This record gives sequence, C-alpha cells and structure tokens, in this order.
Amino acid sequence: MNMLPSKKDVLAACRGEIARDHELLHAIGELARLHAERLSAICERVAEIDSTRTELTKNIDHWIDRHLPPSHGGARIHTETIGAVVDRLAQLTAHAHAILIGPAPPRELCDAWELVAELAVAYEDLTDEVAIGHRRLPGSH
Repeated sequence: MNMLPSKKDVLAACRGEIARDHELLHAIGELARLHAERLSAICERVAEIDSTRTELTKNIDHWIDRHLPPSHGGARIHTETIGAVVDRLAQLTAHAHAILIGPAPPRELCDAWELVAELAVAYEDLTDEVAIGHRRLPGSH
C-alpha cells in the first residue's frame, strides 16, 4: 500500500481542500497558500515566505524518509525530492488559480493548467516508483 497521498488528494490540497487527514496533505495545502500569498507579497515578505516553504519541504522529505522503506540497491535516483516536486506543484497551482481569476488570455490559462496536470502525473509516477523501491530520492537511504 502506498502511504503517500494520491495525485487527486495532492491536487485537492493545492486548492485548499484537505480530502483526508494526512500530515503531508496539510503541509502541501500550506505550501499552496504560501505560493498564493507570494504572488502579491511585498519584497520583505517574500523571503519569509520562502523560508517557511523551505522548512515545509524539508519536513515533507523527512516524513518520507522516516515512513517509506529503503529503495532497492539498483534503484535509479530521481533529480528532486518529493518535497521539491509538491512545492513546485503548489506553485504552479497557485499561478494557474491567479490566471483563472485575472484577465489572462485563454491560451495562457490552458497552458498553466496543462503544466499542473503534467506535474501531477509526474508526482504520481514518482511516488509509485518510490513506494515500491524502484526509484530513490536525493538524500534518502
């Protein structure tokens, strides 16, 4: 069984909808909230937001390292941690929502949501491979 949140639950958390009580979903929801705030933040606040995001992504990665079994010896390493992937997914979602409520051209909106969808699928593929030990993450066992 995969202990990691599903793509569907992660996308819901990025929209501020925590589908089930899971530590990672709460952190992802907070990342999305921070990214949305960052879009209109003053410069002084951006550094504080980024520092909080860094801590959240580290916490996500530590949780994963504690809860998932070690990868197989021959597992290929991924270029990013899951914390980095969900932070980027939260960023893309916040950007797409901002475009949705703004006066952006339809093509820009379509492109933004396409990026969200592609990264969500990549998240799902990565978590499936990590859960069965076929992929290992940077800094993990």
